[in-house]
Amino acid sequence: MEEVQLLIGDRDVSAKNSATFNRQNPVSGEVATRAAAASAEDAKAAADAAAKAFPKWSATGPNERRAKLNKAADLLEQRSGQFATLMMAETGCTMGWGHFNVHFGAMLLREAAAMTTQITGEVVPSDVPGVLSMAVRQPVGVVLGIAPWNAPVILGVRSVAMPLACGNTVVLKASEVCPATHRLIGTVLKEAGLTEGIVNVITHDARDAGAVSEALISHPAVRRVNFTGSSRVGKIVAQTAAKYLKPVLLELGGKAPLIVLEDADIDAAVSATVFGAFANQGQICMSTERVLAHEKIADEFAAKLAKRVAALPSGDPRQGEFVLASVVGKPTVERVQQLVGDAVKAGAKVLVGGEVSGTIMKGIVVDHVTPAMTLFREESFGPQVSITRVKSAEEAVALANDTEYGLSAAIFTRDIARGIELAKRIDTGICHINSPTVQDEAQMPFGGVKASGYGRFGGRAGVAEFTELRWISVQLGPRHYPF
Repeated sequence: MEEVQLLIGDRDVSAKNSATFNRQNPVSGEVATRAAAASAEDAKAAADAAAKAFPKWSATGPNERRAKLNKAADLLEQRSGQFATLMMAETGCTMGWGHFNVHFGAMLLREAAAMTTQITGEVVPSDVPGVLSMAVRQPVGVVLGIAPWNAPVILGVRSVAMPLACGNTVVLKASEVCPATHRLIGTVLKEAGLTEGIVNVITHDARDAGAVSEALISHPAVRRVNFTGSSRVGKIVAQTAAKYLKPVLLELGGKAPLIVLEDADIDAAVSATVFGAFANQGQICMSTERVLAHEKIADEFAAKLAKRVAALPSGDPRQGEFVLASVVGKPTVERVQQLVGDAVKAGAKVLVGGEVSGTIMKGIVVDHVTPAMTLFREESFGPQVSITRVKSAEEAVALANDTEYGLSAAIFTRDIARGIELAKRIDTGICHINSPTVQDEAQMPFGGVKASGYGRFGGRAGVAEFTELRWISVQLGPRHYPF
């Protein structure tokens, strides 16, 4: 069992009144982590520490910031085994998913490091004689990052890496599902030289989430908020941020469609669907939840997909490396089973899967799903994928857009020009042609539309989110005034 303390300033501290909470291993039911249960008072102390560290860190040169972030990337990779073990214990994931999280987290840190010298401005032409006008980007202050459990290293690192590169100090509010994993990110950053309150980490009991979040968002020093998680909670975060006029970046849920047109490479589409639907047990915001298959190829596609999914190995991640390990908890099992069961009652057909052992689920493929079914509309966040048959590309695009979500999408066609035109008409922040819905790169503008959120992580788009764009002018010669 891991014991986890808060990171406030340079100190590992207990919560006020020494309060703690437990996170159980979803497979065994044993206590995986006992973590400090921060109060609103603890949260304010973390924001105070970050505010105190801001003047010095914001004045630090870009190459010093670059060096420390690159060192953090190296240290992160050196602890890959420790991170993967913690993730497996807290979330039930495979060791492979844990190691991939560390690998990609290190890429995020290195991309942020590379951006420290790219935080540029511009000279803007002025109509006033003798005036030099500049648009200048500056760090904003303290940035609050709220990260989820499903890709905890990737999304925990992402919530703080670019803000730090831009010269901000940070508070990472850890998920109550993976407090040890998120807290270890703070340790790595501290060991890399991000000390004296530049990085702070708060863990808390689930019942205190609202109070801790509001204490952080309302703190005068907190000038930006970024949240990755469900659309339901994202709306709460947005409402709280709006109350205090704090800009917020939201990366929320999804119901990603994958369109398979009549001219598609069927085997490639099947491979992309298997990966996109079942990586990390389907617990990814970009997971392929809906396949919209042209009726001319739907039977072939469905048969090949069912055969591939039936062969996916599943099991207890403590006993070996499997493709499908545990979902995060029993509620996920119950939700997926209910959504699939309701669809079957309405006429859908389960082609393969459905077997459950505790929190370990076999992959599920459900065919003949219609827009009238709840499975077509609600995010399952579990190891299932549905097939809906369409008569045309026009119908496929219409159904792809027939959702409250808009994060990721994919189109499979051999006609690339057609694919690009269709991609432009799909209401998502991300669309891939002939590749899966699940993919990311550190330098790409990542984010969604509609109920999938707003704002963008990654590259120059991320710099824009975590800096203040200011107009600074200099009068270089005499100024004429009308009076």
